[in-house]
Amino acid sequence: MSVRIRALALALAAALTSGLATTATAAPVPADLCDVAQKMVSAGDYWVNNGTNLASNGWENATFHVGNLALVRTTGVSNHKTLPWAKANNYLLQTSSNPFFPDHEAAGEAYLDLYTYFHPDAPIIADLRKRVADEVASVQKGHNKYWNYVDALNMAMPSFARLGVLDNSPATLDAMQTLFRYTEKGVNGRGLFSEATGLWWRDGGYIGSNTFWSRGNGWALSALTKVLQVLPANDPRRAEYIRVFKKMATTLKAVQRSDGFWNSSLLNPYQYGGPESSGTAFFTYGIAYGINAGILDAAAYKPVVDKGWKALSTKALQANGLLGYVQPVGAKPGPSKPDGTAAYGVGAFLLAGQQVAKLTPGCAPPA
Repeated sequence: MSVRIRALALALAAALTSGLATTATAAPVPADLCDVAQKMVSAGDYWVNNGTNLASNGWENATFHVGNLALVRTTGVSNHKTLPWAKANNYLLQTSSNPFFPDHEAAGEAYLDLYTYFHPDAPIIADLRKRVADEVASVQKGHNKYWNYVDALNMAMPSFARLGVLDNSPATLDAMQTLFRYTEKGVNGRGLFSEATGLWWRDGGYIGSNTFWSRGNGWALSALTKVLQVLPANDPRRAEYIRVFKKMATTLKAVQRSDGFWNSSLLNPYQYGGPESSGTAFFTYGIAYGINAGILDAAAYKPVVDKGWKALSTKALQANGLLGYVQPVGAKPGPSKPDGTAAYGVGAFLLAGQQVAKLTPGCAPPA
């Protein structure tokens, strides 16, 4: 596909996601898309047509819609689902008795993507802005323990980084760093990041154990990937994020399975040792970004990405577009099934595809 045609396709997709054609059904996968893009479209279409609990603005759907907008930006093809989903939820975040529970902030990242890339309308991120501003104020009063499990990094940290940069708010970025530092080094007086292994424990209950959950580490690498994409090159926080990112990548390279997947339990191949897609997709996403950004050496890490994408796109992805081998919702290593799928697994696959496309000749989206 020529750059001009792809650019027109992107423009059309953006127009369609504005709500003018929200009742449209998914079109057939365009034959002239590159293979990576075709597989992304197939996976996205399957989920929006067959997925479950599609209306919720919880973290599972938020993860899918962040991937879904990456799909539009990469392929120029839209399934016209993200903006209607966000509108139906009134661009609101979930609430609970814990006012700053990170899972409830995850939808804000999808709203930010809509605002940034398609519809720069202030109401789209108004609720997110208020939630983050209130949390920043709380952190400034000394409350720094909100991100006390590793998933929290992906659920909240990217929005802090993006709003901090967007609004030129040092206070937001300082609060982000304070919260990250607690996750990394403060939980239970030790922190969730194991310097010895270069991996993250899921929460305080696992500190000191040999249990390193694949998807939990995927959440961490995904968060760092997203934050590094938006922080200015001269931001003083970048050095620590890059250090942790590279240390993770070194270990992940060493423990990748020969078939390209990563085990659900990263350091124990005998515990749920079959394929697992959600962690594999997040790792492929992060490592591919590291190559694209010049953080990781291409000669050393491109084979890791190639194996990961091959596993995802030829074994996990079925001919009908179902992405299988996704471990169900949990907080520790667990089993997966060939037909086990979930919104967050598909979203992670689409994010991986976005970065893999940039590494694939003839497949990169137009500038």
